Amino acid sequence: MAFPQPRPQAPQLPQHLLRTVDCQHGAVRAVRFNADGNYLLTCGSDKSLKLWSVSRGTLLKTYTGHGYEVLDVDCSYDNSQLCSCSSDKTVILWDVASGQVTRKLRGHAGKVNCVQFNEEATVMLSGSIDGTVRCWDTRSRRMEPIQILDEARDGVSSLKVSEHELLTGSVDGRVRRYDLRMGQLHVDFIGSPITCVCFSRDGQCTLSSSLDSTVRLLDKSSGEMLGEYSGHVNKGYKLDCCLSDKDTHVLSCSEDGHVYFWDLVEGSLTLKLPVGKAVVQSLSFHPSEPRLLTSMEGRVQVWGAEPEDAAVEDAKAE
Repeated sequence: MAFPQPRPQAPQLPQHLLRTVDCQHGAVRAVRFNADGNYLLTCGSDKSLKLWSVSRGTLLKTYTGHGYEVLDVDCSYDNSQLCSCSSDKTVILWDVASGQVTRKLRGHAGKVNCVQFNEEATVMLSGSIDGTVRCWDTRSRRMEPIQILDEARDGVSSLKVSEHELLTGSVDGRVRRYDLRMGQLHVDFIGSPITCVCFSRDGQCTLSSSLDSTVRLLDKSSGEMLGEYSGHVNKGYKLDCCLSDKDTHVLSCSEDGHVYFWDLVEGSLTLKLPVGKAVVQSLSFHPSEPRLLTSMEGRVQVWGAEPEDAAVEDAKAE
């Protein structure tokens, strides 16, 4: 006799506050997990970057070298390098261990909003208010970009790299996907200025948030709209959106002090996570676990699926 299969567990959502980190470097413009999720990086309005332990909330290193507030950061897959960008129009490549500037790259005509490594960390891609994406070789001493993508008609607010594809969001209301192998460009017109773009973890969909307080899920290949998620407030700030570690939920920051979680398939609001009284400016979802980072003003919050004491007890029991 066959027993019925156990019902699949509902995905756990990071709704318990594990710790708050007072970053002490002005407003935190962006917060990011590193590649394995053991460390977090903060970008400060005081021109510095900081590296923290997620589990203890302790400061491990401070990186100084930008001339104005830092807006985005990415960590290489092997944790050896960081790339960051700033309102000072530069992109910096850092050595993580020493804290030294490896390269400082100038070329953008205005503040640089977003930066990311490719998967091998051989190329850095940066998007700027000047409407261009610049691709920089991390291994050569050349100070010029290896490629400039200038299709956007307004500032580039967000970019993501996945294997041979680049996704960009622009204030011109368009999401652009470059197939770098085929040399093709696919454009989806959203209409409202884009604040954040990302790929789904399975690579089949793209997610974009825009200043009409809506997050949209599109089929990557056809451009068909698969879902619209609203209820949050995003009218004046560049706010992050993302998908949960298993693509079950869509998340967005909000100007009303909450993070919104929607069920990806149903489109219904599953959780409205109260972070504080100000704008939740940035968020980052752990690469493989139900953990979330949020930033508000000068602090970062670390969220988990269960309270820390319970997690410790479970680990002991195992």
